[in-house]
Amino acid sequence: MNNIDTACNGTNSFPAFFQEYINYLSTILVKIDSISLDDLCKEFESARENGNTIFIAGNGGSATTASTMANDLGFGIIKKTGTDNPFRVLALTDNNSMITAIGNDVGYEDIFINQLRIHFRKGDKLIVISVSGNSPNLIKAAKWVKSECGNVIGLLGFDGGELKALCDVAVHINTQPGEYGPTEDVHLIINHVLAHWFQNRFKKDK
Repeated sequence: MNNIDTACNGTNSFPAFFQEYINYLSTILVKIDSISLDDLCKEFESARENGNTIFIAGNGGSATTASTMANDLGFGIIKKTGTDNPFRVLALTDNNSMITAIGNDVGYEDIFINQLRIHFRKGDKLIVISVSGNSPNLIKAAKWVKSECGNVIGLLGFDGGELKALCDVAVHINTQPGEYGPTEDVHLIINHVLAHWFQNRFKKDK
């Protein structure tokens, strides 16, 4: 039984469970490796400096995080800073026509790699968001990007899965199997903190 199940089974009070959940999130957040967070930030700075695109991909809840991340670090940065040099960020989760065409005609495992084959250019980067770290379509995309000499960045959970070893930078949220909610919460928090960091940095640079 994981931490969330234990907390839920230990009370009949939703407010009490809510507090246990938040407390657990706090313990996860403070354990994140600071070096990996710094490396994540540097990957964004490098992409912006060199005009590279950062592609983002994920499944399920992680797909919504990918879309949110592309918005917050793309348009959100322009809107709140007025910069003329924004991040080039594209979520591979957002083109429903292409995703369903690839999934129907070729297979779901190819929905990300085939988009990368169209849009990827030398020096571009791929962020893979996966709680388990074992999503076949993300693994396939990561291996392809590595073969094209691109950098792979992971926002991962559980034990990191197969993706952890494929990532040049892995922000690993070390959670127990089944703890999807807390892991996805932390991935989204990282996005929001990163977006606020760059918003304020770019304002200072103007």
